[in-house]
Amino acid sequence: MTGQGPTGQEPASQEPAGQGPAGDEPPTHQLPASAPEPARRGLAALSPRYQAVAALAVAVIGVGVGVHLLMVFLSIAPQNTVSKQHGKAVEAWVYPEFEQNWKLFAPNPLQQNIAVQVRADVRMKDGSVRTTGWTDLSAQDGAAIKGNPAPSHTQQNELRRAWDFVTATHTADNRPVGMRGALSEEYLRRIAVMRLYRTDPTSRSGVIQRLQVRSCTINVQPPSWSGEQVPDKPVYRMLPWWTVSAVEAAGGVR
Repeated sequence: MTGQGPTGQEPASQEPAGQGPAGDEPPTHQLPASAPEPARRGLAALSPRYQAVAALAVAVIGVGVGVHLLMVFLSIAPQNTVSKQHGKAVEAWVYPEFEQNWKLFAPNPLQQNIAVQVRADVRMKDGSVRTTGWTDLSAQDGAAIKGNPAPSHTQQNELRRAWDFVTATHTADNRPVGMRGALSEEYLRRIAVMRLYRTDPTSRSGVIQRLQVRSCTINVQPPSWSGEQVPDKPVYRMLPWWTVSAVEAAGGVR
């Protein structure tokens, strides 16, 4: 029959042009998908409101660092118009936490070990008075600093600065010069009383009546190859006995 093949089946229909064997639609040309935006990091990931807060915080920190560096510079620079006019403000900012000590870089660096020691007369509960042995306050600080990766400013500088204050405001025969001399004595005395009440068993059992401070200076020996000879015997500077007031003996320092 017309339109049939030899087996009596209808011939395979002709596939329309442009279609695949399964009758799929012709492929269309699609635009490539746009690349995803990179993820925001840091300040860019914050909302505009928090970005403004972060920028303000950074600005405040920057101003603070700038002011700090300026104050430290003025404290160690030669006297000038600014440091003379605002000297009190500079000292209030720098001392004592941010003090800079340049003796290590001096043409002739400090070559001595200076230890500050104290003893006291203590009135005991039975009315008797005992004199303590010498307590090495500098050795206490050294033991607290040794092996400590972040020692406190108090351990490093409080006692040393107090002793420097005394020596700078006293004559060679240990007489105070002006009001600063008396102030330096009070400062060192309060430190010594506080330390004795903390560490000395006799002082903890009674009330300190008076105390005496001395320094023990020992030269650092030069290396053998230098040929330099320096005395190796300790040299003591003995301050007079200081009376401890009732406020200092039983007040907030205890």
